[in-house]
Amino acid sequence: MADIVIETDRLLLRRIAEGDAELQYRLLNSPVLMEHLGGPKELHEIEAKHANSMALFARHSFGWMMMMEKATGDCVGHCGMKLVDNDLAKNPGDHEIGWIVREDRWRRGYALEAVATLIDWAFARHDIPHVVAMTGERNEPSWRLMERLGMQRREDLDFDDPAYPPEDRRTIIYAVSAEQWQEKQE
Repeated sequence: MADIVIETDRLLLRRIAEGDAELQYRLLNSPVLMEHLGGPKELHEIEAKHANSMALFARHSFGWMMMMEKATGDCVGHCGMKLVDNDLAKNPGDHEIGWIVREDRWRRGYALEAVATLIDWAFARHDIPHVVAMTGERNEPSWRLMERLGMQRREDLDFDDPAYPPEDRRTIIYAVSAEQWQEKQE
């Protein structure tokens, strides 16, 4: 598998490649998965995000990655890091992590495994002071994972995003510093 960036016990995280937009459209674009992300996307929207991610990797050596299950070779999600670019965010330019896992692979610990390794990689490879993660206030599974990872709520950075339906407009932020992360690992 080309362009593997990170390997965990059960997963390979690889750079997005040509044709992955169709894969994401089929496997990671259901109403349930996209409920807190503004709903399912059109293929051209996913293609544009993939093009941006490939350009981000070319410039900064990070971006979104496809999450591949070692045992089957199946795409089971995606995760990665980008720079905060929401015009309403109070922390533009921070390093933001994110993830999504296919419904049929929920409750297997893939998100925790991938994101913990992603955070290790972000601090070791990119020498950044902290990472943040954003989610809708109603997306409890997402912010509970952030808490399990040792991230702390940053209410001072929360904001409302009118691009989302009223019930999902409140965007909440969690963060962990490199120092906090290192202490947690010891």
